[in-house]
Amino acid sequence: MLKALLFDFDGLILDTETPDFLVWKNIYQEHGFEFPHGEWGKIIGGNGLTDFDAASHLSLLSQGRLDSVSLRARHSVESLAMLDAQAVMPGVLDMIHAAKAHGLKLAIASSSHHSWVDTHAKRLGIFHLFDAVVAADDVGVGRTKPNPDLFLTALNQLQVAKESAVVFEDSPNGVKAANRAGIFVVAVPNQATSILSFDGANRVVQSLAELTFQRLNDLF
Repeated sequence: MLKALLFDFDGLILDTETPDFLVWKNIYQEHGFEFPHGEWGKIIGGNGLTDFDAASHLSLLSQGRLDSVSLRARHSVESLAMLDAQAVMPGVLDMIHAAKAHGLKLAIASSSHHSWVDTHAKRLGIFHLFDAVVAADDVGVGRTKPNPDLFLTALNQLQVAKESAVVFEDSPNGVKAANRAGIFVVAVPNQATSILSFDGANRVVQSLAELTFQRLNDLF
């Protein structure tokens, strides 16, 4: 029986990843280089499978002509400006309200820190809707996704068994973390992650707007 829903935050509830991607892509193109989308995708949602750093990589490509510190600062300003215009992703609020109406428990499980997740969740007016908010601060150093710790901690706080929960994720790292935790996982790629591979997802949908709570319950 379905008893809990666990939501990733970045890219799933709030699309922070598309602004990150689009700004880096624009900066790379401005200087005559192609942004390595596939390599960048490996770091989305957690520790990732690479130490790729976009600013350092572009600085290297330019043979030091471009300064990584300045590039990083520019990216931060431009991506945050785009982020401030973002609303909750389509279908998320409908799923949350339907789940609460059916008595389910809800949690956010994010590889970002509380200072980021809590601030944006409160700005969006959704923080109070969750029974637990688990972030990087709540697990050991280096134990964010694709490690299962965030999801297992969330389940523990909710007092729900892994067999009774569903995870919503937008990144391959998040899907791997859910697999390692033994939790049913629905992948919901966004614009930035749509070209990545979601092997291991129990279901892939283009948006939560196309997945009603009743359909989710039937799938589960």
